[in-house]
Amino acid sequence: EATVREVVRRFGGDFVIETGIPWQRTLREWPGPKVHLTMYGLPIDDVLPDIPKDGLLVVVGAEKVPAAVFRLVDWNVAVGNQPHSEVAAVAVFLDRLLRGEGLRRKLGGPLKIQPSARGKEVIEAEG
Repeated sequence: EATVREVVRRFGGDFVIETGIPWQRTLREWPGPKVHLTMYGLPIDDVLPDIPKDGLLVVVGAEKVPAAVFRLVDWNVAVGNQPHSEVAAVAVFLDRLLRGEGLRRKLGGPLKIQPSARGKEVIEAEG
């Protein structure tokens, strides 16, 4: 969590990750739409048109997801109906949800990555 907060502080954006929170209360009280990424869900291509981009809570479980999670969300979405990496599922889901625009999005932080064929280059953002 601290690493994500530091990345957001330096590069911008509004990404939040939380662990160790009371998940049932969070799911019940979340004011916006809720998606659970699971290999048991409906195919992403079938449900994606119905999922709004704003205010979205994305739940990613591990091996033993409680049955209540499946009931408390608005959509149980499968990136693939086979075992897969949770990180990969989030990446694929967000890329599909944002139609690839996430890769070109300006995050508004004080630093930005300068694309480079070789090596790493971080520069101060303009403005």
